[in-house]
Amino acid sequence: MATVTFKGATRIYPGSTIPALNKLDLEVNDQEFLVLVGPSGCGKSTCLRMLAGLEEVDEGSIFIGDRDVTNLAPKDRDIAMVFQSYALYPHMTVRENMGFALSIAGMPKDEIKSRVDDAAQILDLEPYLERKPKAMSGGQRQRVAMGRAIVRNPQVFLMDEPLSNLDAKLRVQTRTQIAKLQRDLGVTTVYVTHDQTEAMTMGDRICVLKDGFLMQVGTPQDLYDSPQNVFVAGFIGSPAMNLIEAPVIDGTVRLGGKSVDLPPVTAAALAAKGSKSVVLGFRPEDLRISTDDKAWPVEVTLVEGLGADAYVYAEVQLPDGAKKQIVVRTDGRTHPGRGEMLGLEAVEQHQHMFDAESGDRLPTK
Repeated sequence: MATVTFKGATRIYPGSTIPALNKLDLEVNDQEFLVLVGPSGCGKSTCLRMLAGLEEVDEGSIFIGDRDVTNLAPKDRDIAMVFQSYALYPHMTVRENMGFALSIAGMPKDEIKSRVDDAAQILDLEPYLERKPKAMSGGQRQRVAMGRAIVRNPQVFLMDEPLSNLDAKLRVQTRTQIAKLQRDLGVTTVYVTHDQTEAMTMGDRICVLKDGFLMQVGTPQDLYDSPQNVFVAGFIGSPAMNLIEAPVIDGTVRLGGKSVDLPPVTAAALAAKGSKSVVLGFRPEDLRISTDDKAWPVEVTLVEGLGADAYVYAEVQLPDGAKKQIVVRTDGRTHPGRGEMLGLEAVEQHQHMFDAESGDRLPTK
């Protein structure tokens, strides 16, 4: 197998002066499942296509193992790509689709049959080998596309939003199958998605991109517990982290007419930067209903009941008189109702603080 390394990799499309991918430095470990995630236009598909050889590298270089593949043709990179659209040949059977690339390469028929049969067994496609794609469901077609990649025994799998054409239930089922398959095969995999839930559940590590820049790379738990900036904090997690910007006065901020003390180390970091505002971050599960005098008063505007849990949407008043919506996760059987007034407190060890000017994470302890 192999590692994948981006060294200052940059792509500027013709007619544009703004890089679609800007000086990316990233290493994918051997046998790792790395997910590239971010909003539309962030550069994640460009990154994958550069690795595949489908886009030029304007600056920097890309390595697969010890080989510099920056200027190699796609066929010489020893990669296999699974596309969003499946890209199956409609006039060929499943067996022919899976073995087509091997036939083109001149592999003996017996070897092709053996590889296709092995992949079909892994993917539970044995009953469908003589069918054509039009006679199969979306999930089955996606497995055929996976099988076509598996039979090539590549050093690296590349997957470009392979689940986006499936319905919600099938997406959950298929992402589990893909994650298990990757771990069983032990092939280095780079996977692109815009769905952060997919990223959190599938990847060994996640690389978050925005406007062509790398925002943060780490394990799903790292990104959830310690986002390095406001963008990652708001992007990772569903529902998103509550982010509230407020002015700092004498080491405190005001929420709902109540003073909230900042940790001393946070106040000191803000003072050192000369910043006068802070962005407070709280996950929905890290806010609790409280009757303490220091709790911030909020008004419930909506409740989403999900059975075991409920998401309570409420508004808190900011110092300038504006109101900010926040989300609280509570017990689904005993949640408050719309229009109720509540007091909220944050779980101290799970508060997040960011510099309002730079968006960078501030120390809290």
